Amino acid sequence: MNKEKCCTISCENPLDQNYWDTQYQCNSTGWDLGCVSPPIQTYIDSLSNKDISILIPGCGNSYEAEYLLKQGFSNVTLIDIAPTLIATLQQKFKNNLNITIILGDFFQHQAKYDLILEQTFFCALPPSMRQKYVWKMHHLLNKNGILAGVLFNKEFASGPPFGGTKKEYKLLFDRAFELVSFETARHSAIPRANTELAFQFRKNNEVVVTLYNINGITHNESKETVGQNLAKNKSVLNVSISNDFTTILVVSKTEIPVQLLQTAIGSNKHYEITKHEDDTIQ
Repeated sequence: MNKEKCCTISCENPLDQNYWDTQYQCNSTGWDLGCVSPPIQTYIDSLSNKDISILIPGCGNSYEAEYLLKQGFSNVTLIDIAPTLIATLQQKFKNNLNITIILGDFFQHQAKYDLILEQTFFCALPPSMRQKYVWKMHHLLNKNGILAGVLFNKEFASGPPFGGTKKEYKLLFDRAFELVSFETARHSAIPRANTELAFQFRKNNEVVVTLYNINGITHNESKETVGQNLAKNKSVLNVSISNDFTTILVVSKTEIPVQLLQTAIGSNKHYEITKHEDDTIQ
């Protein structure tokens, strides 16, 4: 898996547009399989409705999109933050009316989809953004929409890519999504054999998924305490706090007023919770 280490510039630099564009400018794309991911190809082959709206975020060289179009899918959208890549894709697909290519920040994207395909986007994000990832995916999917693809089932010393475990992912997506299938990928490419989890998650339409900012948490012990206090609310189904202690994902039966959450986290005046600004525009 050394091939997965692909940084041209230091991974300590912010993982922003400049970082990712540099990778494409230098053709330093060690994560690129050069073909459609086999587990995703298997999943695509199981789909019968060719008219569903499909999004591929952090799309890279988009072999999955090529495959979808060849199979007759008619509504495919790609989004990536790297201008160099997007220019290449626009040229590559310039004569195809069944694909939309967007240069932009996935987390600012506003649309609705029946299916979102995950292929090396989740693992490219700093782990501190995983709660925001779940929140955004839930908001972008139509009723009963599906998030499907692959996740790494291994840890990396540093990243990107950033790995994780099946247990960790289950806790992260719990109640926001129904875990339709979630197992070790059977047909991974050789470089990723036995290190991928193939999954299919269905959006839970019966819940509210809200993102909050929190200030004042400084260590894991207080993180656990805050999470436990929030979970005591009868409407709360799942609470997940980012590893940098700044973001809280709350899955609940109904949306909970911020003041009630503020009360729930206790009398410690150092804790302050506010609704994430992006959540006000959904």
